[in-house]
Amino acid sequence: MLVSVPDRERGGQSKVRLRVIDWDQPAENDWLAVNQFNVKGDLYSCIPDLVGFVNGLPLVVIEFKKPGVSARVAFTGNLTHYKAAIPQLFWSNAFLIASNGTDSRIGSLSADWERFFEWKRIESENEPRHVSLEVLLRGTCQPKRCLDYVENFALFTGSKGGLVKIIAQNHQVIGVNNAIAATLEARRRGHGRAGVFWQTQGSGKSYSMAFYSQKIQRKLPGDWTFVIVTDRTDLDEQIAGTFKAAGVVSVAEGDQCHAGSGAQLAELLRGNHRYVFTLIQKFRIPQLLCDRSDVVVITDEAHRSQYDTLALNMRTALPRALFTAFTGTPLIDGEERTREVFGDYVSIYDFQQAVEDGATVPLFYENRSPELQLVNPDLNDDIYAVIEAADLDGEQEQKLERELGRQYHIITRDDRLDTIARDIVRHFLGRGFMGKAIAISIDKATTLRMYIKVQRYWQAETARVRALVEQLSPDPSEEAEQLRQRLHILTTTEMAVIVSPAQNEIADMAALGLDIEPHRRLLTTSEPPLDQRFKEPSDPLRLVFVCAMWLTGFDAPSCSTLYLDKPMRNHTLMQTIARANRVFPGKHSGLIVDYANVFASLEKALALYGGRSGGGSKPIQDKSVLVGQLRQRLTDALGFCAEHGVDIAAIHAQTGGMQRLQLINDAVEALIAPEDRRKRFQEQQRLVQLLQAAIKPDPAAQEFAASVGALNTIAASIRETLNPRPPDISAVLGQIGQVLDQSITGIAIRDQGPASIDLSRIDFQALAEKFKQKKNKKTELEELKALIAAHLAQLVQLNPTRADFRETFEALIASYNAGSRSVEEIYKQLLQLSMQLSAEQQRHIRENLSEEELAMFDILLQSAPDLSDSDRAKVKQSARALVERIKELLVLNWQQKFDARAKLKVVIEEALDIGLPRAYTPELYQQKCEAVFAHIEQAYPERDRSVYSVHG
Repeated sequence: MLVSVPDRERGGQSKVRLRVIDWDQPAENDWLAVNQFNVKGDLYSCIPDLVGFVNGLPLVVIEFKKPGVSARVAFTGNLTHYKAAIPQLFWSNAFLIASNGTDSRIGSLSADWERFFEWKRIESENEPRHVSLEVLLRGTCQPKRCLDYVENFALFTGSKGGLVKIIAQNHQVIGVNNAIAATLEARRRGHGRAGVFWQTQGSGKSYSMAFYSQKIQRKLPGDWTFVIVTDRTDLDEQIAGTFKAAGVVSVAEGDQCHAGSGAQLAELLRGNHRYVFTLIQKFRIPQLLCDRSDVVVITDEAHRSQYDTLALNMRTALPRALFTAFTGTPLIDGEERTREVFGDYVSIYDFQQAVEDGATVPLFYENRSPELQLVNPDLNDDIYAVIEAADLDGEQEQKLERELGRQYHIITRDDRLDTIARDIVRHFLGRGFMGKAIAISIDKATTLRMYIKVQRYWQAETARVRALVEQLSPDPSEEAEQLRQRLHILTTTEMAVIVSPAQNEIADMAALGLDIEPHRRLLTTSEPPLDQRFKEPSDPLRLVFVCAMWLTGFDAPSCSTLYLDKPMRNHTLMQTIARANRVFPGKHSGLIVDYANVFASLEKALALYGGRSGGGSKPIQDKSVLVGQLRQRLTDALGFCAEHGVDIAAIHAQTGGMQRLQLINDAVEALIAPEDRRKRFQEQQRLVQLLQAAIKPDPAAQEFAASVGALNTIAASIRETLNPRPPDISAVLGQIGQVLDQSITGIAIRDQGPASIDLSRIDFQALAEKFKQKKNKKTELEELKALIAAHLAQLVQLNPTRADFRETFEALIASYNAGSRSVEEIYKQLLQLSMQLSAEQQRHIRENLSEEELAMFDILLQSAPDLSDSDRAKVKQSARALVERIKELLVLNWQQKFDARAKLKVVIEEALDIGLPRAYTPELYQQKCEAVFAHIEQAYPERDRSVYSVHG
């Protein structure tokens, strides 16, 4: 800082440069923490709880709340107000802290609450992670660490809303300092292996590169040059763009030092530049380009391309350079040579840690694969095996063409793509959080086809909803508002195809009946560019279709859903799913919707990349985990309401309009004051609402709809009471699609069911012998699975109580697909199951009942109390009498006639009231009446037609 001081020798004033802070010697600075510091603004005086000064500069502002009050209140209620009322306090601010003692978070001056984060370790990644105010203060406010943090771990980057300050998270600080220590050790020893920096996708890896390089430039002697190397153009441009946006390099410097050719790369390396951005493909020739020892090569994603011929050429070009790998997907099976090139890990921040720390949101997996009669359960591995063998000899290339052609035909079946396209439309509109979405197909042609099909179903749904809206009465209602919101999304959403260009692509696609020209024109002429539009949350470009582009090195935080219909594995799969794990306001989690049945590959990838031991807990969780979280949070919220005299169950059970309104008004009165009670209720309600939105459109969301709806209504009434202005319509966008929840709930993706085959006529002993002798055991196994599935479907249709056999079968197949059992073991168990099915088929004879009577008998016995022999006989007689009686009552089109249905219910109730033993409680009796009626609806669709006449 230039200041004017008296010139004692010559008189007058002279300007000298003063160091305001001594960064290298913390003790030489004046450190002061002031409690209840009073600051006067133009309109308001504010008293922050604690302000930390260094040499008189207020670097840190801390706001506290008492235990039990959310730390978020310190941010929203206090720090946000201070920034507006007393801005002069923040002119030199380094960071902010909000804490209630147990929940403590740190954030930058420009961060919203979602980007305030915890600090769980102080010095080492190996420390037990612990959330506490003490850890946060020792980790960031201890003088030496504080100065390191302020000087070396802050960036300013431009955004649409203005300049944004980014401060490093806990894992970035520890990781970068470890990496710098390893870099210096590699330089001292002369081996150049500066280590592998593993921080999972979405946790700020590009910014970690910037912190790492900037701190070395600033703190270590030397004329340093950083060569940042990737193997894909999109990654190269993304990293260079990040560095330019953050001011690490100027725009002019970034463009000048971006190697567009091998010749330009050679020229840049022979020069003296701070940064050089390049692709590894530019190292075409093994020639010496730079012999300096203060060159650091940062490679992004250390996989095969980083130790093949091009990588060797790079090391020839830079023989004394230091090499470090920044990767989100580290060493994988068969790639142990990475250690030889880069050395050991210098930092490990895996997928699971990032989720636990809130650096990324959790991902949930939903398998919606269309059911096909495939004979190859190892589809993903086989496709990848042949792809990876493509560069072998001519005979193997012919095998690739043959095998890939067969598998590709399965993946790209037109009716299968139709099913997926229809489901994407339903699923996209049924989500709770209406974030951006990416649909991923196997290749360019299939991507175009998927776009066309989704457009067709989208337009059909638009026409359907528009017709419903036009029929609505002018009276406002929740259902009407939901329909209008759905129509708004349908009519405003834009879609685009994002595929890389290729020579002759227009002619190639035209030969397949596809027109790519308008998509290519949009990609090249869109202003703003499509990638910027997709990253902007408010832009109507909400759904894009890709096959390879935007799957790595592309961050759109509001993207919450991936529709995956492309076989993938290992680091490619992990990089892809990370597109949905970025933190964004209102986004609880990301969702991977799997149409390609990649779960087995996903489990393998997570075993490698999910935890530092290679077998850590899985960050991708089944939706049942999310359902469990919602159930627990909802229980807490209902309990809290009950403590204050509010019965949520009574509210959603009340059907009378005035009575329900009175209950809601009473609930508002009970929860609106005092303030801490209201805020506690609102926090619980928001979390419950967020979790339910993350579950949708899974059918499990229906279980909680009534209670969550009542909580939402109370919360909305409280907001309206406190702020009687019309509610912001954007707040309910996450609830779009509720009006069609029922139709979404029942969707099952299926191309075609297995053919109906009489399993009892198969000679299983002969089949077993044949199976032992044949090499194609998996094919035989698939045939047997199909036969059992067909027979099982028939038996369950005749008698719904046989569903346990279905569960047994599905569990066997699931374990087989997961690779946990051998083919021989599964085959043996399937044979045992088939024998059980054959015995089940003959059970009605042993019970001296027809199939119809046996089904009725089983329904009445299911969940029944212990019965004596005489009571069991009485139930059996009731089953016979019911079957005989209902056939007399079923008239033509009985299911459409109110009188016929009502009469049938009365007859069922009378027959069971007389026929069932007294051991059946009134509640069980009522359940049986409902179960019998439901069975009759399913089994007897018409007077003279039933499932028994079809299969008899």
